[in-house]
Amino acid sequence: MPRQLSRKTPLAELHCHLGGAVAPAIMWGIANAQGIKLPTKDYWEFRDMITVNPRRNRSFDGYLQLFHLTELIQSSPLAVERSVYEVVGGAYRKNNVTTMELRFNPMKRNRGGEQDLDHIIAAAVRGMDRAMLEYPVKPGLILCLDRAFPYELNEIIVEKAIAWRDRGVVGIDIAGPESATFRVADYRKLFRRARQYGLGLTIHTGESGPIDEVARVVELLEPDRIGHGVKAAYDPRAMAMIRERGIVLEICPTSNLNTRVVSGWEEFRWIFDTFRRNEVRFTISTDGPEMLKTYIRDEMAALGRLGILSIEDQELAASTALTASFVPNVSDVPAPVFQPASRVAVEREEA
Repeated sequence: MPRQLSRKTPLAELHCHLGGAVAPAIMWGIANAQGIKLPTKDYWEFRDMITVNPRRNRSFDGYLQLFHLTELIQSSPLAVERSVYEVVGGAYRKNNVTTMELRFNPMKRNRGGEQDLDHIIAAAVRGMDRAMLEYPVKPGLILCLDRAFPYELNEIIVEKAIAWRDRGVVGIDIAGPESATFRVADYRKLFRRARQYGLGLTIHTGESGPIDEVARVVELLEPDRIGHGVKAAYDPRAMAMIRERGIVLEICPTSNLNTRVVSGWEEFRWIFDTFRRNEVRFTISTDGPEMLKTYIRDEMAALGRLGILSIEDQELAASTALTASFVPNVSDVPAPVFQPASRVAVEREEA
């Protein structure tokens, strides 16, 4: 049996969508507590509706459809707070994930403008705060723009990310299905603005779209990381650009297999070999652990069992995720300086 990554090894989850990360039982409870009318009153049918079943063929767009129901259930401040709290705490308990980046689109949780965006984001921050009180974790939020949104709505999301950057929002992303109206070049200035304010930049590309989009994204948006990016392995120019710029890929094996973006483990073997040969750094993530019924250690174990990644490769991927995270390292944040009470009192008297 191949050696497995030690459970004592702390992990970082860099690519995890809030809509796919909450356990079905928790989602069921949240929905019923809010009086949301679900498509079924049977819990087991509900669970099947929001999780992937490998025996059911599902296209990439079909996979994205699963998020419509979970985003509806999470469309309130109370639901978002509970969801974030459960995901961060659960990841630590189940997999010793000490650094967790959760990404979500706040506009897909405000009921078309009925809920205030700042209240939704504040609720996510409260969920992180609650989890940090209970566990030794460092979470952060990534706000997702959407390819199908008009530019003006995506611009608002970026401005919200900038406004909340000191309260737990650590980056921005562009996600969603392919759209005829989406042009990478349109977002160049917006991404530069986000970078100027210290936000990390990642973007979904090299997944379902054209192979040559990866190089355009790298050239025009200059991301720190790329979500998925598996198709970059088929483009030597993209490989060279990613290596030269030190961009890190967020690979989600089970997700790519279920959406049929990658045909099977043998194709993944070739993809990872190509990454290593081109000295491209990559991490392993889940995309949505509960929706896909997998966790980071499951992903690592499968890759090790099949001989795709050695234990050294797995350890390197885990280490890369920790260093590539947008969440500030606690040791890098200067500690507050407190004056003794007596000195403060003296200074007040002198004033």
